This record gives sequence, structure tokens and C-alpha cells, in this order.
Amino acid sequence: MLERTITAIVAILLFFPFVIYGGWPFYLVMLLISTIGLYELLRMRKMTKYKFPIFLSILLLWYLLLPDATIGISISRIDFLLITSLILLSYTVFMKNKFTFEDASFMILGVIYIGLGFHYFIASQEVGLEYVFFAIVVILATDVGAYFSGSLFGKNKLSPYISPKKTIEGSVGGILLAAIFGMVFHLIIPMHDSLIIVVIVSILASIVGQMGDLVESALKRYYGVKDSGKLLPGHGGILDRFDSWLFVFPFLYLIQFVV
Repeated sequence: MLERTITAIVAILLFFPFVIYGGWPFYLVMLLISTIGLYELLRMRKMTKYKFPIFLSILLLWYLLLPDATIGISISRIDFLLITSLILLSYTVFMKNKFTFEDASFMILGVIYIGLGFHYFIASQEVGLEYVFFAIVVILATDVGAYFSGSLFGKNKLSPYISPKKTIEGSVGGILLAAIFGMVFHLIIPMHDSLIIVVIVSILASIVGQMGDLVESALKRYYGVKDSGKLLPGHGGILDRFDSWLFVFPFLYLIQFVV
């Protein structure tokens, strides 16, 4: 627990100045973090030997992340995704199915999973830092509430095959604390005209964040790895730390809470 706490403090001190400052330093940090996350995902499936597909997937990832004004290319993100997909599928022919259709599909979906999650994180930062910190407060409150309520009251497993330690009681505790912290955050920094809407969004974001956590746990369980990486002592890899973020930030945009 001490190691996790120290790592979290160091990560916050290193990461959040870039989030607050914004601009190219922030974009470069996000490109680095997302690229590491994609590499962790590909390493789970033991795909790191495919250098050309990895190069293409990183290009697509960066294209999804960078703001329109900084790209300087007229190709839309959808068209770039289509072009990359066709090239990767064609690569299966040249590799005589040593690089398979499933490999290409995993790579494309992995880029979308990580790329859109961080894309909407960047977009939230550009709209206003209050949206970034609101989402993070809700996510952290969910984690803390789930940990303590699960430890004190947890009896019924939430998803025993995917994540044996998580309980329904912990999940509910996380949702309740997220609602409380979301409400307190709104009282300090108003996020919406309606407090009720903020509480509802906090509850839904907590549920979505927990689903993001479970999705990453399912990936690790399927591919037989304990952590996505070893970059963050006590936390694992980038995906272990940002799994909830990859779901919550797109969700807040989807429901048009971030405007």
C-alpha cells in the first residue's frame, strides 16, 4: 500500500503539471502515455514482433489523438482508420497468414480503444480543466469507496471469473462515494445548472469507470498476465492505471456533459 501511495503521488506530481499547462508539452506526454499503453496491449497478445503493423498502429493512434489544427493533413480520422485497416488486412496476404486477420482486428480495435479514450481526455482538457478534474475525482472516489466498502462489507462477488476480489458491496460503495464527491466538486466548481444532473452523471460515470476496469481485467485474465506492465510500481502499467479513464471520458462526451 505504501508503494502504491508513493507511486501515485510521484505520478501526480509529474503528470498533472502538463495537464494544467496544456499545449504541445501536454500533447507530447499524451502521445507517449498512449503509445506505451498500446504497446502493453499488443504485448499481452505477444504481437510485438510485428514491426510494420506496430508502426502503422502507432501512426493511427497519434492521428486519433492530435487535435485537428495540429495535424495539417486533410484526411479525416475515419478515412485514415479505413486506409490503415486495409493495409493491415493486406499485410496478412504478404505474411501468408503468419500475421492473421485476428491479429489485424485486435490491433485496430486496440488503437480505437486506447486512442478514443485518450482523445476525449485531451478534448476535455481543451474545453476546461474542471471537466478533467471532475472525472478524475469521480474515478478516484469510486476506487476508494469500492476498496473500503468491499473490505468492510464485501460478501457477494461482482465478477468472480474476471476479477475475484471485486464485490457487489464494493461496487455500490464506490458508486455512492463517487456521487458524494461529484456533488461536493460541483458545489465548489459548478459543472451544470442542475445538481441532480451532476449526481446522476457521477453515478453513471462511476458505473462506466468500473466497467472500464473490468474490461482491462478481462483482457489480462484472457491473456494470462497479472499486470499490463511494470512502469508504475504497485500499480502495474499504463493500462492498469488509466483503464477507467478510457471509458469515462468518452462517456462524458457521449452524453454531452462536456460541452
